[in-house]
Amino acid sequence: MRIAVMGAGAVGGYFGGRLAVAGHEVTFIGRGEHLRAMQQNGLCLETPQGSLRVGNARFVDAAREVGECDVVLFAVKAYDIEAAAASLKSLVDGGAAIVSVLNGVDHQDRIAAVVGAGSVLGGLAMVSGVITAPGVIRYTSPMSSLRFGEGDGRMSARALAFRDACIGAGFGATVEPDIRAAQWGKFVGLATNAALTCLFRLPCGYIYHDPEIIPLALRAFGEVAAVARAEGIAMPGDAAERTLAMHQAFPKTMFASMYHDLAKGRPLELDSLSGALLRRARALGVPVPVHEMAYLALKPYMHGAPAPLA
Repeated sequence: MRIAVMGAGAVGGYFGGRLAVAGHEVTFIGRGEHLRAMQQNGLCLETPQGSLRVGNARFVDAAREVGECDVVLFAVKAYDIEAAAASLKSLVDGGAAIVSVLNGVDHQDRIAAVVGAGSVLGGLAMVSGVITAPGVIRYTSPMSSLRFGEGDGRMSARALAFRDACIGAGFGATVEPDIRAAQWGKFVGLATNAALTCLFRLPCGYIYHDPEIIPLALRAFGEVAAVARAEGIAMPGDAAERTLAMHQAFPKTMFASMYHDLAKGRPLELDSLSGALLRRARALGVPVPVHEMAYLALKPYMHGAPAPLA
């Protein structure tokens, strides 16, 4: 299968790298020092199972260099969605399908507004890693899977073919009949973990094991689940408790990816996480005080480290 990976960070790097090692024709679209290092030395994935060197892929800086492809694995930061999607128009016109695995619940809609809904599958990724040096990504957990699906729930030939390619590459992949419900199920934990690890500047081992912090986490999980229900998404009554148990089982040193951007003074995906939740909650009349506080406390950092006051 011919696969382009838009964004060679922790998500795109891992899944694209595994697909390349499995023999698929993979082209990474990257930028900056990370791209230059990959062009010179390939991509190094440091996983709990050992290191993996990806050298049999192409590394380019623009979609126009990709050529024909079957699938674009879309894994950029949420604030780059529209610009990145626009650059893929020629690939879509050539028949490529975009599988979007960004954080949040609205990314496929934003991509579809640029390239057309018929070319976009929604998705989500389960993987945790961080770029530790140009061309090197370290993963802190063995979890590695993709879930994706057509907007209308069809088990389409393109979705099933990409699923089979992923499974053949050695990681989990599922075609979901209701991808929005699956995304909201992840969003309960995703939005909360991003908010709390950034607010506390501490990893999961502190936040989800402290008896005085746990009730705060449960309230935050519950807020996301309440908004999902108001949106018409089926959500189990014990969604908050289930999500807490999952986070308590995470490696204790794990942070949300947004924390790593905060620590490095980079722009945050806050507007697509607690910010998006807050906007939906206000429109639906659902109170979300924990996420409102998190959004407002982190808002000054949303575009990078705030400039010093004169």
